[in-house]
Amino acid sequence: MEILALIFIVFIASSIQSGTGFGFSILATPFFLLLFNFADAIQLNIIISLIISAAMTFKIYKDIDFHILKRLVVGSLIGVIPGLLIFIYTDVRPLKIIISLLILVLTILLIAKIKIKRSNGKDFLTGTFSGLLTTSIGIPGPPILIYFSGVQVDKATLRSTTLAFYILIYSLSLLLQFFLNGISEVVLISTLSAIPFVFFGLIAGQFLFSRLNQERFQKIIYVLLFTTGVYLLFSV
Repeated sequence: MEILALIFIVFIASSIQSGTGFGFSILATPFFLLLFNFADAIQLNIIISLIISAAMTFKIYKDIDFHILKRLVVGSLIGVIPGLLIFIYTDVRPLKIIISLLILVLTILLIAKIKIKRSNGKDFLTGTFSGLLTTSIGIPGPPILIYFSGVQVDKATLRSTTLAFYILIYSLSLLLQFFLNGISEVVLISTLSAIPFVFFGLIAGQFLFSRLNQERFQKIIYVLLFTTGVYLLFSV
């Protein structure tokens, strides 16, 4: 039953990730936490997200905004170490409450059509927060989604740039966790069981992406951000 639940979660979340460039961590992590302990759930999420991002980015390479990507990556390098220390040594509950409230407030502002003016500094800061959330709670997406939505990045650039960033940030996060905390047998077995259904999900997600216009794409962002905020608030 646990394997069937894992397969179903991975397929649905992979489809959303493939169709939008985000959403796997947001959708999968709450359910992974019902099946596994906290550390295993976060690591499983990171590994599968890395596989998805690597598989997709090669195909949509041409849409990546490398100028933004560079600043996101540099910023993330500042956030990953504090996030990892939180993951290993501290109680993440206060962080989850703060992040959840922030996500909910910013999502409401985005729905109200509040716009963000893009700058190099904001690119950098977004990467820092995303790096911190990746290594602490395994969910790097909200800072990027909020920022890209606020500056109104088109859906193709958002998807491809986000996925390229995930490859780098997830790889670094996984490497750090491996050396400092190890990877359990449960995570390895679960990953191997889920991989075929990751690729089925990627195929389904490509079908979804071709049928999303910019307005619908934006609405999906709002729903996923709001879902993340509520989940983090009530999972404490």
